[in-house]
Amino acid sequence: MALQLLLGSSAFDISREVATVAKEVHITTRAPNVTVGKSDNHENIWLHKMIEFVYEDGKAVFQDGSSVHADTIFYCTEYKYHFPFIETNGIVTIDDDNRVGPLYKHVFPPHLAPWLSFIGMPKQDTPFLTTELQSKWLAHVLSGKVLLPTEEEMMSDVENYYHHMEETGVPKSFTHVLPPNEIEYRNWLLAQVEMPPLKEWRGRMYRECVKFANAKPDGYRDQWDDDYWDAVIASQNFLIHLNSRKENSMNITSLRTVFSC
Repeated sequence: MALQLLLGSSAFDISREVATVAKEVHITTRAPNVTVGKSDNHENIWLHKMIEFVYEDGKAVFQDGSSVHADTIFYCTEYKYHFPFIETNGIVTIDDDNRVGPLYKHVFPPHLAPWLSFIGMPKQDTPFLTTELQSKWLAHVLSGKVLLPTEEEMMSDVENYYHHMEETGVPKSFTHVLPPNEIEYRNWLLAQVEMPPLKEWRGRMYRECVKFANAKPDGYRDQWDDDYWDAVIASQNFLIHLNSRKENSMNITSLRTVFSC
């Protein structure tokens, strides 16, 4: 198999298998923290920023001006939000960048709240925990235990969120991407249902795992670095927190298993 070009988040997973039979594999991504260049883990995988344009002969030009000639292009561009069973007369829209809105905290359309809500919109997150917390919040709202802000206040919150994305250069396609603020979002939901926030050290543990995955996007599942994780565990004092729990105490080896999940 000749040169392959893969676009999108799923490309990282597919690339490792394709690389075993392809001469070269080039991955493009919108992710802001990925280092462009040759992969540290594979001799024939390269990472790039997004494509600027593609010629009919297969030449793909990237945003930095570099280019490759691809024999095959895979569009691993995730799912598009689509709700054909909902008619909102334009109150809730889905644009070409996959932004569903306006949604207050990714759940309530201000003009239709609380009668219409969306659960599970956030992306690149641990979905089961987030959707459970969103569901608890929704249940509290519908039961009258929690009052939503006014329509104007919710709309203002959405507009401020959009404005902040624009000011910080975050593309519209990342509207429902929670990182790097997923911990804050979950803690906000927990506060709405009068539950204690996530323990601070758990948030640090989660972010260390995300940092490692971002640093090695095409190999973090397959590689293990004892020295790296031993240093992280020691510097963050994770063992102190884990051993203070009622469960059996944990050592460095068992904590490595926690990080590998």
